[in-house]
Amino acid sequence: MTIGIGLLGLGTVGAGVAAILATPAGRHPLVGELELRRVAVRDPNRPRTVELAAELLSTDPEAVVDDPAVDIVVEVMGGLEPARSLILRAIAAGKPVVTANKAVIARYGEEIAAAAARSGVYVLIEAAVGGGIPIIEPLKQSLGANRIQRVSGIINGTTNYILSRMAAEGAAYPDVLADAQRLGYAEADPAADVQGGDAADKIAILAGLAYGGPVRREAIPTEGIDQLDARDIAYAEQLGYVVKLLAVAQAMPSEQAEQLLDVRVHPTLLPKSHPLAGVNGVNNAILVEGDPVGQVMFYGPGAGAGPTASAVVADILNIAGIRQATGGRGIQAPLDPLLAAGSWRDCQLVESAVTSHRNYLRLRTSDRAGVIGAIGTCFGEAGVSIQSIVQFETQSAGAAEIVVITHEVCEANFRQALAAIEALSDIQAVAACLRTL
Repeated sequence: MTIGIGLLGLGTVGAGVAAILATPAGRHPLVGELELRRVAVRDPNRPRTVELAAELLSTDPEAVVDDPAVDIVVEVMGGLEPARSLILRAIAAGKPVVTANKAVIARYGEEIAAAAARSGVYVLIEAAVGGGIPIIEPLKQSLGANRIQRVSGIINGTTNYILSRMAAEGAAYPDVLADAQRLGYAEADPAADVQGGDAADKIAILAGLAYGGPVRREAIPTEGIDQLDARDIAYAEQLGYVVKLLAVAQAMPSEQAEQLLDVRVHPTLLPKSHPLAGVNGVNNAILVEGDPVGQVMFYGPGAGAGPTASAVVADILNIAGIRQATGGRGIQAPLDPLLAAGSWRDCQLVESAVTSHRNYLRLRTSDRAGVIGAIGTCFGEAGVSIQSIVQFETQSAGAAEIVVITHEVCEANFRQALAAIEALSDIQAVAACLRTL
């Protein structure tokens, strides 16, 4: 039973998908049942890494979706529009969709899931988070028996490459970013990566799956690495930590039916013994902590033609397998609730003030007796316990840099202490404030 594939986009990922479909030998036998019928491209004459017959190409993506020879629509064009509208068009036509589009799913996932449920079709998104790392299906299925306590991850390869280089070489952020752009790891406009937006899209998706309800993408506190100073990475190293851009979703206690969550993206100090601390270069990793499974980590390449195309084709095979098992009646058969993964409870993000974290704080101060004591008093009066406080030498006469790492403390108490410290006459600046695990 041949299954027709309509491909929206023939960039890096789209070409990778087309290459897999064109070379089924040695792969799962079901790959041989998949046939690329139509492909939407912007420029049919553009040179590409994969050769396709000219009659397959179209500059009209709606025509690809509407083609009766297309059974499954694969969206890998990226961006919010027209991708969202094309996905909804395919669903309305009763066609299942596979997409790698994290931005669309993070913002419009609830709308798309509701439309898919009404039409009785699947929308599968394994490639939207983590490239070739299987994480979406495990959260929907394999870990379904668990109460998920926390999902934390390094889920942006560009920033992880930059931070790894800064730590290994002591290099400045602008220099490493320029190298990343030259090597193709960073876009010409790297804002979505280095300001944390890409990671926020992904953790919104992971949190929704882990906790059973949609998470408002726009409400996620997000901080990138574009303001990070190399000296904080160096100080972290001396204190036994590494700095990573971490995306975290954590369950919070609640007496209500809804699930309260602390979801955030920010540079974080990780102890060198932490499972995520050794994830370097462009690799990604997601650590899932649950009851009763404990800790499970998913690691691998987080982007690129091969890894992402692998995840896309895996989703296509999931749908193709169902169609084959039902004799082609896949859209009439009831949806598998684990594969479809609908929402089953409300999730709400808590105010940052009530969350608890450890903190790293770097202060520029006057170099005189009593400063450390005054800082300690401010922390003590706010109920903040200090794990360590270290003074580092500076090249400026009469100045010092003091680094404090706190024990876990309520954010409101930490902010109270920080306000009191900033008011001290010997404090020249709060140079850095980072979360710590």
